[in-house]
Amino acid sequence: MKIGISTTMIQRGKSGVAQYVLALVRALLECPGEHRLHLLVLEEDEALFAFARDRAEVVPVPESARPPVPNIRWHQTHLPALTHRLGLDVLHVPSYRRLLWPRPCALVGTIHDLAPFHLATKYDWKRMLYGRVVVKRLARRQHEIVAVSQQTARDLHRFFGLGPDRVTVVWNGIDHGRFREGTPDADRAEAAARWGLDRPFFLYVSRLEHPAKNHVRLIEAFERFKQRTGSVWVLALAGGDWHGVEAIRAAAAASPCARDIRFLGFVDDAALPTLYRAAGVFVYPSLFEGFGLPPVEAMACGTPVISSTRGALREVVADAARTVDPEDPGDLEEALTAVAGSSAERDRLRTAGLANAARFDWSTAARETLALYERAASRVRGPVKT
Repeated sequence: MKIGISTTMIQRGKSGVAQYVLALVRALLECPGEHRLHLLVLEEDEALFAFARDRAEVVPVPESARPPVPNIRWHQTHLPALTHRLGLDVLHVPSYRRLLWPRPCALVGTIHDLAPFHLATKYDWKRMLYGRVVVKRLARRQHEIVAVSQQTARDLHRFFGLGPDRVTVVWNGIDHGRFREGTPDADRAEAAARWGLDRPFFLYVSRLEHPAKNHVRLIEAFERFKQRTGSVWVLALAGGDWHGVEAIRAAAAASPCARDIRFLGFVDDAALPTLYRAAGVFVYPSLFEGFGLPPVEAMACGTPVISSTRGALREVVADAARTVDPEDPGDLEEALTAVAGSSAERDRLRTAGLANAARFDWSTAARETLALYERAASRVRGPVKT
């Protein structure tokens, strides 16, 4: 079976979708069977897939297709012909905005979340309209859809009218070879040397997006924590700039605790496990997630987690995190105080988190996704209608 995967939406590797695509490709390459991957990769992203060159065909895509609107247009106008030329049996598009309308072969799409239906201010009006109206029609053209959580599957049924005959839940995994317990003293020393984090710190790993990722309320909760406890702890925010970043930086600059709020920028994959392990507590106050990889990665590294339960987060963190109402800075502050102030509570969360993280594995996700490719291909009989 010849399988094509579009990777052109990974934003130079600096997004959650990028982590999904890169990890899934690595795991698929380890799956036995008669299948061949064809990775459609923007020219300047080819280095990110160097690991796959000997075991997959990397098909370059012109850089002119990188910007969002040209990228959507490329999927609808150029990709169908490319699919025919490569002789693909299945095409997987892991981004709901890029799902194909033409059906050049069996189509599989991954939908990570339906955030536009939950957060009215998630995107500008054009993207909200596209996400609510156009994507609904595109999703119905796919032969199979991967939902990364039960939450997303329920949303696909509720908002798009798609049921279990077309939607399969395949949980994201984590790379347990990378995200694992380490040597605490060495990790903290590296964090001090690399990021200047020489005191205990709360860590939030997320792109700097306002209001969806809820940084401003976290900053307010951190201020309350500092005023209440007089603690030396700092708040470290790791992630690249995104929509609404100005509001986050303004809140931090105006804070009486500004000197103790650190912006680390985008942290590359190789350094991320060290950062997780060095953190005293990982905090994830997002207003909505279709899955939420960072809290599980932190758990796998042995870091206690405080988390929102919005969207799929309740499903993902289960009972292994201290959970909070993300819209209540007071509740956030109480959690920061309780976990930072109790080694027993941190130990409890650490133990629970390690057990919870073991549920998520990319090898399992790859096997389930490959079975879904085979099911999608079996749906296509005779000439494919376009």
